[in-house]
Amino acid sequence: MIRTGLATREGTAADNADAAKVYKLADGTVGAAVIDGIGHGPHTSATSPLLAAVAARISARRGPLAGLLTASELIADRGADGKEADAVAVAARAIPGDDITVINWTGDARAYGWNGQRLELYTDDHTVGAQLRANGVALEIAREHDNWLRTSLARATIGTVYTAGVRDRLIILTTDGVHDQVTPEVMKTLVRELEDNPQALAEALVAAARETNGYRDDATAVVIAHPSTR
Repeated sequence: MIRTGLATREGTAADNADAAKVYKLADGTVGAAVIDGIGHGPHTSATSPLLAAVAARISARRGPLAGLLTASELIADRGADGKEADAVAVAARAIPGDDITVINWTGDARAYGWNGQRLELYTDDHTVGAQLRANGVALEIAREHDNWLRTSLARATIGTVYTAGVRDRLIILTTDGVHDQVTPEVMKTLVRELEDNPQALAEALVAAARETNGYRDDATAVVIAHPSTR
């Protein structure tokens, strides 16, 4: 069976705007979603778990593209007070016996794959900074725009939710509270040490996030392990 792990930790802000959910169908198919709420508005921490649950369940049944687009509909309208939640997200579906895990994402939530030797990033951040780097703009200039999102879950369309098919035996979904505050070297070390224990790996990745100038973001990780990891 496909095994999973999930962990989340509140940052130094008022509450946890991250959320994650893993849902397993009767046939063992796994749908998983990681949601990173934007800011800490009045709806965000309450809505993020709902978005994760919807995205995970629909991802298991219909695939992660449908999962994210369905979750998007919950927040597509800004609401009567104009302050409805928004988020970035990554979702996955893993089917027993299928060596390809399908990933969809929007924003700067990420998906990594581990094949037993190397840790590979399979998503690209939908930020202005990433776009500038891709177009040859100097790194120091592009870095100043890394917090500017080009898209989000509330604005998601088929054209803005990207897809990847991953053959690696271990899949890791993260919010930026993990991948921005845990170095690639530390991530790789943790994956190598804990690849046979998805729950311990998720917890270790979240715990490894450190404060920067007194600030630590909410951190969330989901790990999906195919049977070949045993």
